[in-house]
Amino acid sequence: MNTRPNILIACNNHVRDVYLAAADLARLETFADWDWFECEGGGIYDTNEDPATARALGERLGGYDGLVVCHGCPTLDAAILDQASDLKIVGELEGDRFASRIDVEAAWERGIVTVDTTNGSSYPVSEWALALIMISLRNAGHHFRRILAGDYSPSPHDDFGYIHGDLTGKRVGLIGCGHIGRRLIQFLKPFDTEIWVYDPYLAKEMADVVGFVKTSLANVLSQCDAIVCLAPHTPRTEGMIGQRELDLIPSGAVLVNVSRGKVIDSEALVARLKRGDIVAGLDVYDPDVYEEGAYGDGEITRLDNVFLSPHIAGVTVRSYPRFFTLMVEEFDHFFHGHETRFDLTSKSIADRRGTAE
Repeated sequence: MNTRPNILIACNNHVRDVYLAAADLARLETFADWDWFECEGGGIYDTNEDPATARALGERLGGYDGLVVCHGCPTLDAAILDQASDLKIVGELEGDRFASRIDVEAAWERGIVTVDTTNGSSYPVSEWALALIMISLRNAGHHFRRILAGDYSPSPHDDFGYIHGDLTGKRVGLIGCGHIGRRLIQFLKPFDTEIWVYDPYLAKEMADVVGFVKTSLANVLSQCDAIVCLAPHTPRTEGMIGQRELDLIPSGAVLVNVSRGKVIDSEALVARLKRGDIVAGLDVYDPDVYEEGAYGDGEITRLDNVFLSPHIAGVTVRSYPRFFTLMVEEFDHFFHGHETRFDLTSKSIADRRGTAE
């Protein structure tokens, strides 16, 4: 009798070619048999709405113990799941923070575990956050502009970077502490930094486990040398950091944003930066250059105390296969009787949507 689980991977050709690395497929094959359901349609954040594809997937699912979905897959609704009597676990690879490709309530009603590994792109984001902290403390954007203008003179002793440039011993405040924040804390430890965190959705015990002070948003903004915005964009966080919050930031501090531009009010941010006493390192801004193709009227690009990157923090060649690496680990854990780590639950979805109390 074959006791190996059968796994179906439902995605488009691009995901099959770019995300599913040979080494991860080889690891999957050590404990399971797998097959691919090719499906084209939809995008990164939306689902394939073709009824014929949904019917074909439902007809295919019988006998599979696990299912991995990604771009191109239709929504796994009750009708599809009713045809998958053996299905025990469903995993979403990437881009589906709000579970549009999985009817999670229908899955839970049928006892199906739901996980996602969209945090695969968090790894390079945490690295770039560390880089932007250090770049901002040295006000490197200013010095790069000087060089481009032909000024190679040494920095004067009243230069921002000369005064504030060391990261060692600084107090770093994180606004949000999910996967990115927890990895960033690991990177900051060798610098002997004190970590303060504002995250209303985080269990209090996490402060002791990871090693930080859990505090208020006002404390992070007003009492930290480096402030890093890691909060996801939700209806509750849009514009969360406005003029009142930005006015709390003390002279000599730096502000880094690697989350989403809409979390910080752009007009208020430009106004605060024009005072010239803080520095910002921004991978994201509103409007988002990645989505809109420009930074609005471009005023943010002309400020001397700003370093910009065009929403690149999570985009590296290694980040795409990492989604599947993490998913194979999840399935390996699940089918060997261990706890999965990245479960989609009612709480996790509410946290991401900003509807949790």
